[in-house]
Amino acid sequence: MSHAIRYFKALSDDTRLRLVHVLSRYELSVNELVSLLETGQSRISRHLKILTEAGLLNSRRDGLWVFYSAVREGEGAEFLRAVTPFLTADMDMRADLAMAAGILEKRALKTRRFFNTMADYWDTLNNEIMGDFDLPGAVAEALPAPCGVAVDLGCGTGAVMERLTGRADLLIGVDDSPRMLELARRRLGDQHNVSLRIGELGHLPLCDGEADFACMNLVMHHLSDPEGALCEIRRVLKHGGMLFLSDFDRHDQERMRTDYGDRWLGFDRGMLQRFLEGAGFAIVHIRTQPLEHDLTLNMVLARQNG
Repeated sequence: MSHAIRYFKALSDDTRLRLVHVLSRYELSVNELVSLLETGQSRISRHLKILTEAGLLNSRRDGLWVFYSAVREGEGAEFLRAVTPFLTADMDMRADLAMAAGILEKRALKTRRFFNTMADYWDTLNNEIMGDFDLPGAVAEALPAPCGVAVDLGCGTGAVMERLTGRADLLIGVDDSPRMLELARRRLGDQHNVSLRIGELGHLPLCDGEADFACMNLVMHHLSDPEGALCEIRRVLKHGGMLFLSDFDRHDQERMRTDYGDRWLGFDRGMLQRFLEGAGFAIVHIRTQPLEHDLTLNMVLARQNG
């Protein structure tokens, strides 16, 4: 039997209609939804519970934070797709989407400011976690030879790029922190085959199919939309191009949010596989490496799958 009656009951409230509409577009935390709807947390939590129990929302716990988004598959998703056209013209609904976009922009601005502030100390902080493990060396080993264009996404101060110099015809580094790029420029000097570009991972300053190889190291856990970033990486890679992705395995160390500006507390293998395959990558292999502070690094080599 269809669950339509349950869905209609769940949406028979103005606030719940607004919630499913904005969460069909964005994944937001409870606190962000409280701010957006200017409603008390207990009331928002009650509405979220009703919508989740009805099968219209998914919840994701990441440490002490809980994030919500509309279901993407199944009967509930089909129902929401049928309802959405009746909501898009509503002024309140449109205002909610604009406010949610502003919340995401504030997230990005906060992260950018954090990295600009921490740039001069970033290598030291990174070494405290990496210990003796040579991540730039692991990336260099994954680089195909010969390689035309290699891209380091979220290149930071250029530590990985330094190891890759001379191994590709053109080496491109992308970061959204001007201070990080300034330090990378100092590290790498004035090399004719090195290009440093400011840009966000959701909108890369690269042409379609421009790169043969891309790496993204300890960056994904800072992103609001990792899946969107992976789709963008797929766009800039040539067919069959390789991606080296490294990030923390799932952990429960909340201090990483404040000490390092982390948004996600790592990703387990299942999450990485789901994100990558959903973005059009085929996984070649996954390796793990223990780090300091009881953290583990997942390193994935994946191929752009057409």
